[in-house]
Amino acid sequence: MTAKDLKNALLQEAVQGKLVPQIASEGNARDLLEEIRKERLSHGFANSYGICDGKDKKTKKSDLRSKSQISVTKKELPEITEEEIPFEIPESWCWCRLGEICVSFSTGPFGTMLHKADYVEKGGVPLVNPANIKNGYIDPSNIKLVSREKYSALQAYVLAEDDVIIARRGDLRKCAVVSAKEKGWLAGTGAFFLHTTGIDTSFFKLFYTSSFAQNFLLSDSIGTTMDNLNQSLLSRLPFPLPPLAEQKRIVAAIEKFMPLIEEYGKRETELKAFNKQIGTLTKKAILQEAVQGKLVPQIPAEGNAKDLLEEIKKEKAKLIKEEKIKKEKTLPEISDDEIPFDIPENWCWCRLGEICNEIKRGKSPKYADKSNFLAFAQKCNVKTGGIDLGLALYLDENSITRYSETDNLVQGDIVINSTGGGTMGRVGLYETQVPAGIKGVYPDSHVTVIRSIGNINQHYLYYVLKLNQPVLEKCGTGSTNQTELKPAVLADFVIPLPPLAEQKRIVAAIEKLLPLCEKLGK
Repeated sequence: MTAKDLKNALLQEAVQGKLVPQIASEGNARDLLEEIRKERLSHGFANSYGICDGKDKKTKKSDLRSKSQISVTKKELPEITEEEIPFEIPESWCWCRLGEICVSFSTGPFGTMLHKADYVEKGGVPLVNPANIKNGYIDPSNIKLVSREKYSALQAYVLAEDDVIIARRGDLRKCAVVSAKEKGWLAGTGAFFLHTTGIDTSFFKLFYTSSFAQNFLLSDSIGTTMDNLNQSLLSRLPFPLPPLAEQKRIVAAIEKFMPLIEEYGKRETELKAFNKQIGTLTKKAILQEAVQGKLVPQIPAEGNAKDLLEEIKKEKAKLIKEEKIKKEKTLPEISDDEIPFDIPENWCWCRLGEICNEIKRGKSPKYADKSNFLAFAQKCNVKTGGIDLGLALYLDENSITRYSETDNLVQGDIVINSTGGGTMGRVGLYETQVPAGIKGVYPDSHVTVIRSIGNINQHYLYYVLKLNQPVLEKCGTGSTNQTELKPAVLADFVIPLPPLAEQKRIVAAIEKLLPLCEKLGK
């Protein structure tokens, strides 16, 4: 169970009356609710279920905190039906609606009531917006200040000690109790503030953040880009009311448990980070063992990589003679200084360019709204886990003349990001399902395609380059603003070469082990 799940479970136990025992001498919540109704009447709330309509003849509106802090409506809150009751509560508790326990209930000032000129850098009165409600408290850092002149015109929105302020936009879980320090501050446009009677405000806060309350509000909150809490909905929220003394005991129990849950959460975060690190390190260690010839045993009958390299050279010479591939400049011999580790005797070192038909940069085509051809760019398509065509662009069909027939990507091609801060050197293996109706996928100028000769396992080559991705990231040349990984640099890159059969066994072993690393990382 995660710390979040544990906290939610604890709050749910609390609001269901299961966290602390009931004590008969603490009375009955029905009597408390009746006292609350009398208190509401003394403040001008004219009906038992309804919200104050401001028309009680015994109390003038001026006697209340403010006319604007009263929800002015003649409608009564409906009785709670059996269908609305989500769980059983103790006999000494009772259900009511949130609107029944409030003696003031309002939103902050409308946006049209505050203008840029009303804010000051210093000497003003703090305005509490949802961004300032953090971890159940009001955070004064980065708070906006309203001028003293404007403050005098916004007295209807002044916060009192023990008011509850909640976000009505964005994250609806945000809720705080106004302390003596924040008394006299202003409620912001994106907030509700309410004053309860007969309720321990700390109990209200833990109830409001419980999964029951949040599910009720989020199910009917309205909004487009963000949730917006409707005042009518908030007033109808069913509230499981315990006797006041029990509310305080529940709060004390929660405050005892919460530090333990927070500590558990810290340990959980540390464990997740450790597991992720272990998963990454284990994956790297597997690839490192693989390219050093330590992941699978060597089998003499599988031959020698030096012979394989000679076959590749002969095949390349044939293809050059047939003008199927271009002749490249001779690559230098590998020096001892370039060899990073020992490999098995039947392996050999070679340069990437020696075993590839092509190491070729893509072109810069023109794009169209739609066509039968796609091109992908380095930042959006070559991902850490592979290649994603979801953000590929359509090619202008006239641009296809710039490409040769062999430029069309084929299954098994390796693609490397050639530009881009933080993404250069990122390696992808093209084994992607081409969208229906697309005739071809072509690299653009931000990527380089590596296509090996037939008797090299592309998956093995991909894993070798994947392991060396941090090295490739540092191989860029050019100015600071436009560093690029050139094909010539890739061709010169030194790699360990096993016999073909062993390459296949190495790939099979890697692909069996890597999913286990993913599980470990989670």
